[in-house]
Amino acid sequence: MSAREFNFDGLVGPSHNYAGLSFGNVASFSNVKSASNPKLAALQGLAKMRALAARGFGQALLPPQDRPNFRLLRSIGFTGTDAEVLAKAAKESPVILACAYSASPMWTANAATVSPSADSADGRTHFTAANLNNKLHRAFEHEQSARALRAIFKDEKHFAVHDALPGTPAFGDEGAANHTRLCKDHGSSGVEMFVYGRTEFDASAPAPKKYPARQTLEASQAVARLHGLSAGRTVYIQQNPDVIDQGVFHNDVIAVGNANALFYHEQAFADEAGALDQLRRALAGVGADLNAIRVDTARVPVADAVASYLFNSQLLSKADGKMALVIPQECQEVASVAAYLDGLVAGGSAIDELIHFDLRQSMRNGGGPACLRLRVALTDAEAAAMHQGVVMTEALYHTLVAWVEKHYRDRLDPADLADPQLAIEVHNALEELSRILGLPGLYDF
Repeated sequence: MSAREFNFDGLVGPSHNYAGLSFGNVASFSNVKSASNPKLAALQGLAKMRALAARGFGQALLPPQDRPNFRLLRSIGFTGTDAEVLAKAAKESPVILACAYSASPMWTANAATVSPSADSADGRTHFTAANLNNKLHRAFEHEQSARALRAIFKDEKHFAVHDALPGTPAFGDEGAANHTRLCKDHGSSGVEMFVYGRTEFDASAPAPKKYPARQTLEASQAVARLHGLSAGRTVYIQQNPDVIDQGVFHNDVIAVGNANALFYHEQAFADEAGALDQLRRALAGVGADLNAIRVDTARVPVADAVASYLFNSQLLSKADGKMALVIPQECQEVASVAAYLDGLVAGGSAIDELIHFDLRQSMRNGGGPACLRLRVALTDAEAAAMHQGVVMTEALYHTLVAWVEKHYRDRLDPADLADPQLAIEVHNALEELSRILGLPGLYDF
């Protein structure tokens, strides 16, 4: 059966700010407490969505989440009116206030793990909202993520949206950022690769020493069970603990796959040869051959890969059978990466085109093109069954640009989070957005 891949990009929220909340994310820490530009961030993301939709790629969006998270603030003892809650939090714990205001749901690669109907036992597309329990500012996202996914994919004949796994360290789950689907084509049965950083119940297993491993083997196995995946077409691979300690906090910072191609760094996996062997054997079972595109450390050191977000790129299938690599502008500014990419495109690989975007507002907070999107392969019937109001069109693009221009600030300093007017602005913006997207009741105001 034929299927088309849709990329659901996160629409950057009005509270986009640089609070440096993500320990282990080098870019996020590097820009802590600097001023952000929410308006520019949203416009940069929308420009990317528009351009890819114009090229014929399936493109949709996931809306921002309601901020600040008053439920979080009240649950830990900040009481009174909304304005009083914000004032108390700003005075007693500005870091927690920043957590409540975080716009990190923009990175929808962490919203959920997705298995298409071609892979699942019941023939439905399955979503499991990621619990993101490693970081306070993200640990509450899954409730709104699941609500949004259920609103968009509400037809239970075609879709199943699962709640997040238990919010305990044993089931740390970061969603599609640690999940890759390889296949012959999007509509055929594929191989689902789960990459984990540590094993909860095996103290002898290797683990990073400096930064946390956010994804567990146990979480990956649980998601596979929920989605009804075949054991023979499910592969579990451990991420290299040493690269986690170099700032590779998710697998999508060191590897990206599409169709039968895996574009990865030499140091991505704890056991490179074993990982490739598992993938080759599993893919043979679905009639596909692995196209492994390896980037050697000698050509691109891990530090350069992290600085440029070379692998946090989108790898997209084109109509001619070749692939385009959607990269951030930073890839052209790191010499080793720019040289490698020039050779890659000229060298006759499956990747024959580079598409550049300026996503600096997102990049400064630690998220590149791949972080901003959730991949969902849909048959024609499934695409027709999903909510159409989130599919990117030229008309929707212009409507959303006008909405951003109306509601977003062009500068947000850390001290602005204590301003009660900001909370009102965000509320008003999202209330209007729910009407634009045709999703009434999306926000629990």
